Amino acid sequence: MNAKADSPADNDRLDTVKWLVAAILLGVGIVGFYYFDTVPAVFRVLALLLIGSGVVFLLYTTQKGRFAWGFIQESHLEVRKVVWPSRQETLQTTGIVILMVLLMALMIWLIDSLLFWIVQTLTT
Repeated sequence: MNAKADSPADNDRLDTVKWLVAAILLGVGIVGFYYFDTVPAVFRVLALLLIGSGVVFLLYTTQKGRFAWGFIQESHLEVRKVVWPSRQETLQTTGIVILMVLLMALMIWLIDSLLFWIVQTLTT
């Protein structure tokens, strides 16, 4: 039995080739979308979506692609754990923020007017 397992260097090279092929496919899809501008837009969009799906599938077969998919799934689980504020809490917080912005704007305007008056008084 002389079968040897794929080395990490071989997997890295294969993943690099897959990323390169995915980039080329995506580039071809985008260029094709604009090159075939006489074809109805619905067909061009469908072709671009089909190529994009193929690119996503190809990238999923790489180590980084599987890691990214796992990260997306874990992020989705974390978002489900978040306790979102109620409508009333959101409206109250928004009201406080708007009030504070208006107060700060008024205060800055008053300080600016005072400084302008002082400079005008000193220079005339």
